[in-house]
Formats: sequence, C-alpha cells, structure tokens
Amino acid sequence: MGARFEIHVNDVAAAKRFYAGLFGWTFTAMPGGEAVDYQFIHGPAFTGDLGGGMMRRMDAGPVPGSSIRGAIMSFEVDDCDQSYAWALANGGSEALPPADYPDIGRCAYVEDGQGNVVGMITPSAENS
Repeated sequence: MGARFEIHVNDVAAAKRFYAGLFGWTFTAMPGGEAVDYQFIHGPAFTGDLGGGMMRRMDAGPVPGSSIRGAIMSFEVDDCDQSYAWALANGGSEALPPADYPDIGRCAYVEDGQGNVVGMITPSAENS
C-alpha cells in the first residue's frame, strides 16, 4: 500500500470544504467506515504510493493555538502566499507565515480549524 496519513477532525464536512479549497482534494466515503465518517482523500498530490484519509475525531480535539499535536503534513502548492491567504480567509489560522528557505522554497503553516497544522511549500526553482 505505501505511505498513508490520516487527518482527525471534529467536523468532517467543514474539514472537507477546507482541504478541497486549499489543495483541490476530493473525498470518497469508505464503505464500513460510517461510524467515524471515514473519507478517502484524492487529489493531485496522491500519486504512486501516497494515500490519505480523514475521519471524525474520537474525543475532544486539541485547543487551537496549542503546540503541535502530532505529525505535520506539508504539500506542494503553486503559490504559497496565495494558498496561505486562502486558508486564513476560509477558517484557518496562522501557525507560521510564508517565508523563504534557501534551497527549499517558500513555506507556510496554518491551523485547519480542526486542531491540525498543515504546511504548504512552493519549491525554489532549483527544486522544481
């Protein structure tokens, strides 16, 4: 199966809207996963052996603004600043504003409104 990640959220519908708008993801309900509203994630970043899922959190979520609560997922975007601005305008909040990193690219992190931090990166020209 390869690498897989899961995003745990309190509001699956809101999280689907957030990630669909931010990264262009689509979702398919997993048969048998109705109890936790499990969703398979599809999108341009999911090629080869990378897969993703989303499910309703089984307990109260972490307090917004608290320290990192688990793994951070980072995904390539065409324009880090534009994606960051979209996230802030659509339910996300600042975790780390866009900044340039030598030999890496332009990176930023936002909270998704569900207690998760997600990163976005526009690779530098030499890393494209």
